Amino acid sequence: MVSQEVNEDVLIKDVVKRSLDIWATREHDEKDSKVYSDYSKYVFRKWAFIIVCVVAAIIVIGYALSVGDYPIPFFDCYLVIWDHIIGNIHMGLEDSIVFELRLPRIEMGILAGAGLAVAGVVMQSTMMNPLADSYTTGVSSGASLGATIGIVLGFSLFNVEQYGTVLNAFVFSLVPMAAIVSISKIKNASPTTMIMGGIAIMYLFNAITTVITLMANPDQLQDLYRWSVGSLGFAAKEDIPVVAAITIPVCIIMMLLTKKLNALASGDESAKALGIDAERLRRICLVLVALMVASIVSFSGLIGFVGLVAPHIVRIFVGADNRYLLPASAAFGALLLVLSDLIGRMVIAPAILQVGVVTAFLGGPLFLWLILRKNSTVW
Repeated sequence: MVSQEVNEDVLIKDVVKRSLDIWATREHDEKDSKVYSDYSKYVFRKWAFIIVCVVAAIIVIGYALSVGDYPIPFFDCYLVIWDHIIGNIHMGLEDSIVFELRLPRIEMGILAGAGLAVAGVVMQSTMMNPLADSYTTGVSSGASLGATIGIVLGFSLFNVEQYGTVLNAFVFSLVPMAAIVSISKIKNASPTTMIMGGIAIMYLFNAITTVITLMANPDQLQDLYRWSVGSLGFAAKEDIPVVAAITIPVCIIMMLLTKKLNALASGDESAKALGIDAERLRRICLVLVALMVASIVSFSGLIGFVGLVAPHIVRIFVGADNRYLLPASAAFGALLLVLSDLIGRMVIAPAILQVGVVTAFLGGPLFLWLILRKNSTVW
């Protein structure tokens, strides 16, 4: 009798234990399922934002191609492009207008917008500073000095008549970044010190540019103004492959380095704990970004606010993870610049408002709103 009661107690305990194990496993599975579901939604929202930006950019591109002194139906613009893709080329009036006049301007807008936005993300992550971009590191001021020397003094570092000013701007834009990288290598400077060095060089170059500008005649001043505010109208069909040959590979390299950029953005100590040489990675990123920005501003002039504002706006939607922030910023930057150029062409037609002025009008209030919003969680 006692043995039977003992067996029953053991059986009951075993049943209760198995029931608790099943309940715990089921609860754990439900938690895992909920975590996986939440993460899937989290990733979906990020890719959805990127897709929306790409689709919006395609629509804006089609409309920008259709607008002008000679209007072209919206869908006909896509048909002309598709015919070129499949090799069915008809050298008619619409084809010439789209491919010779309007498309180079838009292609430059796509490359410049995406490149400047990616440059802003990389600089802000490597410098760990939300105000870092091509302006605060002196790249733009160097390009401005090079262009001013070419336009006003007629001096070119290379004996190339057509691209003298462009090559001047490219070479001089690399000087501030070379100085910053040299300082960081010699003094092992912190990111803040590097930014301060870039700002110092920027003021020095701006002062020299101002002095040279005083020697300019009215025609030269007009060229300087167009270049200093930035314009996509400088782009010619043969310029696009040159900019694309630098911008696209650098953007791809930065995409491949997003995990390391995430580690670097969390601090040098965290990066070193993961086996990353923070100083070396920072210098490599700055050199590549300087090359990309130099190639862009050499052909488009000084287009401001894209590299500064676009990453901040995108962070609101996708967060600070560079795996999503970089492609999203590239898509949004391209959309922003093409849209800004379209607004500049339409707002005071038939005159054209330079795209750099439009981005300043859009970027200034947006950046002020971001400051007032003060959502520090994205950093």
